[in-house]
Amino acid sequence: MNPIPQKKLGLLSRKSVSLSPSDLVLLGNLDEGFPLPMLARPGVEGVSLRGWFANNRNQVAKLLASSGAILFRGFAIETAVEFEKIAEVGANGTLMNYSFRSTPRKEVEGKIYTSTEYPADQSIPMHNEMSYTSTWPLKIWFFCSRPALEGGETPIADSRRIYHRIDPGIRMQFEGKGVLYIRNYGDGLDLAWEDVFQTTDRSAVDRFCQEAGIEAEWKPGNRLRTQQRCQGIARHPATGETVWFNQAHLFHRSSLDPVLLEKLIEAFGKDGLPRDAHYGDGRPIEASVLEEIRAAYDEESVAFPWEPGDLLMVDNMLVAHGRRPFRGERKILVAMAEPHREAR
Repeated sequence: MNPIPQKKLGLLSRKSVSLSPSDLVLLGNLDEGFPLPMLARPGVEGVSLRGWFANNRNQVAKLLASSGAILFRGFAIETAVEFEKIAEVGANGTLMNYSFRSTPRKEVEGKIYTSTEYPADQSIPMHNEMSYTSTWPLKIWFFCSRPALEGGETPIADSRRIYHRIDPGIRMQFEGKGVLYIRNYGDGLDLAWEDVFQTTDRSAVDRFCQEAGIEAEWKPGNRLRTQQRCQGIARHPATGETVWFNQAHLFHRSSLDPVLLEKLIEAFGKDGLPRDAHYGDGRPIEASVLEEIRAAYDEESVAFPWEPGDLLMVDNMLVAHGRRPFRGERKILVAMAEPHREAR
């Protein structure tokens, strides 16, 4: 995807003496054919994105609810500290800890984390952050500290459009039954439960699971098995729009390489996989259903090359994200905010 010329965004028509919000930050589309993400650039040299956020909260909220994702480019953001301060303003002062983890990350600064640390040659399927549980962040920020030498894009997709692409019969199944997520921790597979729950205290894990509606079963050898029934679709608390909101396709055993899957089943049995997903009533999800879901994500996926200092602000319910393989060093930082709990 190539950014459209600046003149099409009105960047050449700004007033040199006006300091109205519309002149400080200029808005347009990154690409004429794709409304996602919205592009925001400085209208004057040296404009403070942090200050503009603070003075235009309502405008930013409306833009984000409409577009689902805004790419702030050219604002000279250089450090994790600067990124954290901007995200804090955008989050009204409170960022989230990454709890009940499903992927490996490192803390960088305060509540700023690295993006998922999977091998560079692997893709990360499209998903909404923490949609595998009943509490998730409404907002996510991605900051490009260093783009990859090649690849490494963070594709995004409109969850509203994904919902409408999927067959109504499938949507009805997921809305009525939800998704049952099954995880097995231990045996050196996937994340250890100590990393997932950020504690070595079993009683703390039990309390967390009880409060979150997670069924937990301790097994011999410091192993743990959890099950949780969560939403298949969701409704946005501000816009009321219905979105596809789950990670069934990512957790399901079919996301594993077939050879690896066979070896895992031989070693640990069909019920001992590190993670799996079923319909909320425990029935298996059909392969054809998962294929349609993955196809919907692929059809709606939009990607752009990262540039140093880029900041992508995402409404986590309206827009899904993933990661493409890359070559060379890549450093994308992440912040999350505004925890939202599934209505029961």
